[in-house]
Amino acid sequence: MEVNILKDEKDNLVMKVDNQTVVELLRVYLNKDSAVEMAGWKREDPNKPVVFEIKTKGKTAKKALGDAIAAVEKDTGKYLNEFKKAK
Repeated sequence: MEVNILKDEKDNLVMKVDNQTVVELLRVYLNKDSAVEMAGWKREDPNKPVVFEIKTKGKTAKKALGDAIAAVEKDTGKYLNEFKKAK
């Protein structure tokens, strides 16, 4: 997965990401965080990467992104354990 940082400020992070599925998953988790004012993405053309933006207040955008990634990893780990039990 390719990620290009377009803007890196304390409370605003803008990236180009070539995986829309991952971006949408992170958007959902980020919007659960009360410190996140906005997390959203847009795609101007289906053949171009998604532009993903995170705006925060009270927490850095990078910290919010890191927290969201950690929450995704925790939840997917739970699902993996449940699938292993089902065998």
